[in-house]
Amino acid sequence: MKLKKLAQLMALIGVVSPALAQEAAPQSLQRVEVTGSSIKRVANEGALPVQIISYDQIEKQGITSAEQLLSIISSNGTGADNMTSGNNVFGADADRVSGGASFASLRGLGPNSTLVLLNGRRIATHGASGKAVDLNSIPMGAIARVEILKDGASAIYGTDAIGGVINFILKTNYNGLEVSGTTNSTQAGGGMQRRASLLAGHGNLEEDRYNIMVSLTADNDDKLSSNQRKFANGFQPGRGLSPDTTGTPYANQLTGAGTALGTSFTVPGSTNQYLQANPLSFQGKCDTVAGMSQYQTALWSKVTSPLRSTYSCAYDYGGDYVISFPVERVNLLSRGTFKLAADHTMFVELLGSRTKATAEFTPMQIQATAANGGLYPVGGAYYQDLSAYISTFDKTKPISYKWRANDFGNRTQENTTDNIRLLVGFEGTLGRWDYKAGVSHAESKTNTKLTDGYAYTAALFPALASGIINPWVGPGQTQTDAAKALIESTKFRGDFQHGKTTLTGIDGSLSGEVMQLPAGPLSAAVGFDLRRESYAFGQDIDATTVYLSPGNAALDKASRNVKAVYAELLVPIVKDLEMQLALRRDDYSLVGATTNPKVSFRYQPASWLLFRGSANKGFLAPSFTQLYSGQLYQELSSGVIDTVGCARHPGDPAFCAPARLNYFSGGNPNLKPETSKQGSLGMVIEPFKGYSASLDYWAINSKDRILNRSATIVLQNAALLPQYIIRNPDDTINYVQGGWINAAGSRTRGADLSLRGEGKVNGFKWNATLDGTWTQSFKFAEIAGQEYKEYVGNFYTRDLYLRWKHNATFSLSRGDWSGLLAQKYSSGYKDQVPNGGALPYPVGFNPDVSSYTTYSLSGTYTGFKNTTITVGIQNLFDRDPPFTAHNVDDVVGAGWDPRVADPRGRALSFQVKYKFL
Repeated sequence: MKLKKLAQLMALIGVVSPALAQEAAPQSLQRVEVTGSSIKRVANEGALPVQIISYDQIEKQGITSAEQLLSIISSNGTGADNMTSGNNVFGADADRVSGGASFASLRGLGPNSTLVLLNGRRIATHGASGKAVDLNSIPMGAIARVEILKDGASAIYGTDAIGGVINFILKTNYNGLEVSGTTNSTQAGGGMQRRASLLAGHGNLEEDRYNIMVSLTADNDDKLSSNQRKFANGFQPGRGLSPDTTGTPYANQLTGAGTALGTSFTVPGSTNQYLQANPLSFQGKCDTVAGMSQYQTALWSKVTSPLRSTYSCAYDYGGDYVISFPVERVNLLSRGTFKLAADHTMFVELLGSRTKATAEFTPMQIQATAANGGLYPVGGAYYQDLSAYISTFDKTKPISYKWRANDFGNRTQENTTDNIRLLVGFEGTLGRWDYKAGVSHAESKTNTKLTDGYAYTAALFPALASGIINPWVGPGQTQTDAAKALIESTKFRGDFQHGKTTLTGIDGSLSGEVMQLPAGPLSAAVGFDLRRESYAFGQDIDATTVYLSPGNAALDKASRNVKAVYAELLVPIVKDLEMQLALRRDDYSLVGATTNPKVSFRYQPASWLLFRGSANKGFLAPSFTQLYSGQLYQELSSGVIDTVGCARHPGDPAFCAPARLNYFSGGNPNLKPETSKQGSLGMVIEPFKGYSASLDYWAINSKDRILNRSATIVLQNAALLPQYIIRNPDDTINYVQGGWINAAGSRTRGADLSLRGEGKVNGFKWNATLDGTWTQSFKFAEIAGQEYKEYVGNFYTRDLYLRWKHNATFSLSRGDWSGLLAQKYSSGYKDQVPNGGALPYPVGFNPDVSSYTTYSLSGTYTGFKNTTITVGIQNLFDRDPPFTAHNVDDVVGAGWDPRVADPRGRALSFQVKYKFL
């Protein structure tokens, strides 16, 4: 069977063969029409829904990264897998080693459940986290198109694709030289983006029997800080939002045995035993220090004890986040294709990339206590006497305090990730059969350096106890030169941690027509996929020596072999009715073997009408990190309550208002694989030439879902998880054990809508598209045995499951001119309720987060010889992100949510592309 017939076969079953990705440009265009990207597509629409996005569409919408591309794919989740949300160390599923990486999450099922491919083949996962492919490693300058298979558990690519498959198809067989430059600048400042790219190729595969192609792309993104955007404001108490932290640049004093405040204190007119104090709070002057405010006790009374907060100041560290950090990316693709014989082709492909992301967190929050030796000494130059406010204040004793140490600088990490893949492939025909085979090796290495804001624990607390450093720097004041020198002497700078993943694979397939049946030919495909995967993560220094050190515990190199075989049959049942029967067996050396079927159908009773559907099973093995990462010591970031202990010891601050709680997180070698059952049923119509619509209903049920059990979730479910709360002999909490578990399953269902239209009016050619996803339900339980809870339209700390998302475009062209108007829409949802969800709502709090709609407009001119100029405006109407009162400890953002909105605001993009003949 010739390659053209194989293209038709794969189009019919709705799965894109990697071999087809290697076709020359004209053939690729034809295949894109077959798989469903053009208007005249119904006759060749497949049994599975595949969305195609061309590189031209990507460029004209001002998209310069794969992460931005994912934001316009409605079937992708609305989660914390983007670079901004990932710049966090707190939250239920925070990835402390993502290192500026960005991940895909189709259907909101998580990066592990989405298979990201390059020309139909796997690439190495991110070197630091090891969980999924970092989208920064995708060479966007060499992309021809992107294909999104929205039906999961692919029989060809792998049954671990529970959420679906995203296949980036690269340019091939290019002949010529092309250079381009792109800038994208924001109107409000910050976040500037630049790109330069080169694409060169020589030789024609058919005429010269070879083609050599090279693509080089360099990107540079500037930092964008919260102080550059008015909406990034975590202190809006009139709307139910205020920071829940007493770690302030002008430190709050703490109680403790042997300290100036003693174990507690009282104030005139009250018998309450208070636990923290700040003179600015007593004076009503917390807001005289930048970023600080009076702690809004009423907003957090159920989360942080009023005994701790009433006379304390708070700090809007959420409004002090770096919204997006500086990123430098370089991607290189080189490919040589050689025609060995009339029906046999060989290619060698080398892909390399380097991403350097400089992540910044807010300065350290330091708690100076007798236990760590950091108390401020009596007689120190900045000793703060509170006798005027607290009659029991003992100025013969040192001071315990909590301090946001701004003078140490932002905690800054330089994360450098290098990716490389070498692939040798063969394609051709043997008689009536088409074959393809490949051998590849891929690596991803990430190195993290700490460049500022971190200190050696052993040096930090003696420096604080010296009295030279001032924790109470007032307005207009600065640290002395001696204090600055002492601060600098405590800092750690240098290599901190590193990770590496590898993927070595051999794959092959054979496909062709087996026999002729009354309704048509019976076609078959068989294939294999052999992989060896490994992951290692380690520290360059002892991480315990650095105060509040980031990252995960070390994991010695772990490897596993994966052996997979699959077979498919395309069976014509009767005229216009075809069935695809597929079976795949995967064998993981450390997890076990699994066999999963897939059945789909395609029925076209008329030229303008098609029905399709599928049913299949999925299998997702735990990642190396989930299984084997070491135990990491951490500290909860904000005030918490030991609900069980407080019930047993009512009124005791040690249980009802603990100063802090320690916890451990890490891997779980007893994890079981996550399994799924899923299916889809849809129809496609083309009632008139140039107009078509498709609607596909999908459902996914998973079992033994692998989730990171945070300390907060354990505490919220203390009665169900007492084994994870480790107590001291006096019943106080020693630490909470967190980490990865097999939680209850999940059930999600919804529908994808696709509309297409095109035509000509008065010499103008127009084209309109809409791709949208309606999520009917997403239910799961945090802990096995609990009742499933509905999350669609409700705030959640990992993902937001929005009811409706879509991306719509309208283009118009005539002669050398063309224009594109694009709309991106996300529906609103119920906000996180302040004060731990306690009712009634605070006055001024709106529980509904509004929908978010942005437009982009671009124009392209090709009238100059060999030159293409594109000018675009993103966020045309400068729409601010919708307000949300969520607590920044759960999700990055203060007053806004980066999972939904783009913080850059209105931006102008300009691109010039020149082709040398």
